[in-house]
Amino acid sequence: MDRHQRIVAQVASKVKEYFTRKEPFRIQHGSTNSTRPNLKKSVVDISSLRNVVSIDSKSKTARVEPNVPMDRLVEATLPHGLVPPVVMEFPGITVGGGYAGTAGESSSFKFGFFDRTINEVEMILADGEVVRASEKQNKDLFRGAAGAVGTLGVTTMVELRLVEAKKYVKTTYYPTRSVAQAVKEVREHTQGEKGDRHDYVDGILFSRDHGAIVTGEMTDELPPNTKPQTFSNPWDPWFYLHVEAATRTSEKPIIEYIPLAEYMFRYDRGGFWVGRSAFSYMRFPFNKYTRWFLDDFLHTRMLYRALHASGIATRYIVQDMALPYPNAERFIDYTDNTFNIWPIWLCPLKQSEQPTMHPHTKGELKDDQMLNIGLWGFGPNDPDEYLRKNRALEKTLGEMGGMKWLYAQTYYNKDEFWAQFDREWHEELREKYNAQALPGVYDKVHVDIKKYTMMANKDWGLRMRNIWPLGGFWGIWKAIQSKDYMIHRNSTWRSRD
Repeated sequence: MDRHQRIVAQVASKVKEYFTRKEPFRIQHGSTNSTRPNLKKSVVDISSLRNVVSIDSKSKTARVEPNVPMDRLVEATLPHGLVPPVVMEFPGITVGGGYAGTAGESSSFKFGFFDRTINEVEMILADGEVVRASEKQNKDLFRGAAGAVGTLGVTTMVELRLVEAKKYVKTTYYPTRSVAQAVKEVREHTQGEKGDRHDYVDGILFSRDHGAIVTGEMTDELPPNTKPQTFSNPWDPWFYLHVEAATRTSEKPIIEYIPLAEYMFRYDRGGFWVGRSAFSYMRFPFNKYTRWFLDDFLHTRMLYRALHASGIATRYIVQDMALPYPNAERFIDYTDNTFNIWPIWLCPLKQSEQPTMHPHTKGELKDDQMLNIGLWGFGPNDPDEYLRKNRALEKTLGEMGGMKWLYAQTYYNKDEFWAQFDREWHEELREKYNAQALPGVYDKVHVDIKKYTMMANKDWGLRMRNIWPLGGFWGIWKAIQSKDYMIHRNSTWRSRD
């Protein structure tokens, strides 16, 4: 704690300097899973806040600094027989990012977004004051900063609730043969007796007529003569390919037992299926041998490094969108006709109380549950067509009562953006907590693709990266330089062959 307090005091002093000069600034975390262009200038570096400060087995809580990634958090809690109730699927997503952004995964139908599993947050306000926020103290800040992408203060530590961990996840794949069936069944598995029994629920749509709903129940029991299925080793299958093959012709549910951490990070290799796009871009064969050979490059940390460095992110569709259940099938039909991107991820979510900066449903479609639809794949190469289709996607999403997660590229104009949220509530919080020195939400998430394209055309480096395959090779080189592949090689959560 002494080290933590020294760092917080230094960061608070730096923040106060910017506040005194009335100079806007941004936060440098050291890593990101956002796909927005990184154009930071004046920054406050908090990358050294990356430790699990303490774990209390009796109270089942952990005090954690914001730059602790999910894999290091799980590695710290598992020896105590505990695990966070919501663990994001990508090992590199951080605790601070999970609180300030919108973060949910297959246990979120039960626990809600990641921030709803936090007891207390320590924050530095934009004027340099260090405060604590919880349900009992500064509640409006505690709720308002969740999902507000760092526009109310700088998170420096959280107290996180933990739950009892078990050795395995009994995982069941339920084959589906239509989008309507998948949407119907994913909700059924989150309700009533099924919902009480399941710890995890999500789904994958491989096409219009093939999908799988995936449920998980934590257990310490492994049936006799059963070998646990793993997904982290180079010769292991990618999770989505494994589920696709298992359910392609089966009419009955398939049951497997997966070690707990292997289940939590099951989508890491391949980044769900985004990694397959790298093979398509480089026009390289995609099979189990090439996946084994290139395994170091195909974990999410390396994929994100390469995606940012290559410039491909500006042409890629990476969107998570929350829909009311009644309109989910119609929206998926729209994305198929417009983008023809498959697979699609389905993740049921328990909503946060309003007002909130998280996606939510309201009016006649208001519900305690909604369905996240993950749409990830190549968009049009032409910048004008890319922008037009993304704008149409946002418009259609809004007409169907849905909302985007704000980690990705956003193209709304300011009025369209704020029509989705309670702007007066958010601005009052900004004024109350002296947050005007921090960028506004819209300024942080909006991407002016025309402005970025003009800038790219003037920058010879960015122009070169737009030439195939130079951007891909540059992304690979920058990923190698990061040495992020060493993190996975040395991870202790993995079940080794």
